[in-house]
Amino acid sequence: MKKRIYNKGEECHMSDLIKGQKALVTGLHGDNLALRRRLLDMGVTTGVEVFIKKIAPMGDPVDIEIRGYELCIRKSDMRNIDVKVI
Repeated sequence: MKKRIYNKGEECHMSDLIKGQKALVTGLHGDNLALRRRLLDMGVTTGVEVFIKKIAPMGDPVDIEIRGYELCIRKSDMRNIDVKVI
């Protein structure tokens, strides 16, 4: 199945982005408070810019650049992050 490519200005989940795309975090959702706290502690907050650097061969985990450092994050965790493609 071919993955849909989101264009500039469209909103989606961070897990929908492909390698080389940049996006702004628009919010976090989900009822797992521990995951939300962990994401906030790692710097994933509303308004921050993220860049998808690398995706593992099997698709998980994904290496993102955020706030000047690299962060590896699971696709399942990325589904809880809403972004707007820039």
